[in-house]
Amino acid sequence: MNLPNRFLAGIAPALSSSLLSLFAGCVVVGTDHTPPEPVLAPEWREQRTSGLTSGSEELARWWEKLGDPVLASLVERSISDSLELREALLRIEEARALRGVARADLYPALTGRASYERQSPSDNTPNGAFIPSSSFYTAALDASWEIDLWGRVRRSIEAAGAELEGSIEEARAVAVSIAAETALAYVEFRAFQRRLEIARTNLSLQQQTLDLVRTRFEAGLVTERDVAQASTNVESTRSFLPELEIGHRVAENRLAVLLGRSPGALQQELETALPIPRPPVSIAVGVPADLLRRRADLRRAERVLAAEVARVGVAEGDLLPRLSVLGSLGLSTTNSGTFLEDDSAFYSIGPSLRWSLFEGGRLKNRLRAQEARAEQALVAWERTLLAALEEAENAMTSFVRGQDRRAALESAATQAKLAVELAKTQYEEGLSDFQTVLDSERALAALEDELARSDAGITLSAIALYRALGGGFESGPIGDRILQAATED
Repeated sequence: MNLPNRFLAGIAPALSSSLLSLFAGCVVVGTDHTPPEPVLAPEWREQRTSGLTSGSEELARWWEKLGDPVLASLVERSISDSLELREALLRIEEARALRGVARADLYPALTGRASYERQSPSDNTPNGAFIPSSSFYTAALDASWEIDLWGRVRRSIEAAGAELEGSIEEARAVAVSIAAETALAYVEFRAFQRRLEIARTNLSLQQQTLDLVRTRFEAGLVTERDVAQASTNVESTRSFLPELEIGHRVAENRLAVLLGRSPGALQQELETALPIPRPPVSIAVGVPADLLRRRADLRRAERVLAAEVARVGVAEGDLLPRLSVLGSLGLSTTNSGTFLEDDSAFYSIGPSLRWSLFEGGRLKNRLRAQEARAEQALVAWERTLLAALEEAENAMTSFVRGQDRRAALESAATQAKLAVELAKTQYEEGLSDFQTVLDSERALAALEDELARSDAGITLSAIALYRALGGGFESGPIGDRILQAATED
């Protein structure tokens, strides 16, 4: 069936008028978002301290700088198997779909309908007995198209796009967090492993001292008090072992869960003792302004702010009139045999203007509420920035001061070993009492344990620093997955 000429003659002027109105709508409600430009210090407070440099380095795979292949493997696996990251990637898909929903408002909506109706008037109505029964056959396409005169729809799309970008940054932040948490748990595991080794070695040495005292007691060279003191020392050290074993097991279970496995699944893989990972002597920290580029949480907060600013324009657009073009094209007849004939065709097209003139202040208050949400988003961004600066400064201080503390502990532990040897020799020669031996052994045990904790603390501070600087996923398989999610259309 050919489309009736009268349809073309009627629709052309109306369509042309609508298109002219569309292109004339160059006004966009709301305010264009401008990313905040905070005034930051030119350098970090600790930047001139030994161990930190002002340069900028690649932080995408910072865990490899710790020089532990087992740690690197665990981090890679925890990210690839992370349920939390999988959730974040699905939130990107959700945000992408919602942006598509917002975009759809730019295009006409087309609805198809078809109906059949049989009418038979009542004989008890005026002239009803003389009106024959009839049938109606209808099939039509109904179209509606809101002309975005004020840019309300465009602002809605802008907000949805910013939300999508925010969800991508959220996924990056999740990946950074997973890597750091895995590295922290691994270092704690190795630290407890080392501290257990030290405690057991000291327990063995103290047991040897106890055996020596007992031998001297049996020979009548010392009193029973020395035996009791040596035994107390041994049992005190032995009582410390369960506490270390608990921490060791908790760290191992934490690692397994981070890899998406049941507690205990990594026992065989981790049973071989390895040193506590050591960070580089020097870390390039850049300048505070680098956080705006590196930190995914800051970038996400800025995108949330952009979305809320765009929604202010949407709320302003609700106060203005909406112009739509409505139209229908179809076939209608009372005789199924003539349904496809040209004379059965009908159409309607024309503009429709709708303007909410009075709603008791509902729309104005919606606008005020959205403006308040935009202000909240700005405050949240500022709060996130301050927290990021605090986190980075604290991590730098811990890293630098931790190295100073370790140097002092190492020197003290060396002297403590010498003190124990001298005390034992003098005790055996009768030049000093047994209390000197006990004090020396206790001091050595405490210093060696503190030295192991200090080693772990420096590495933990370095991990916290890499995390605070925004180290993460500009490259690698996970970065590729997030980048793919960011660029899909």
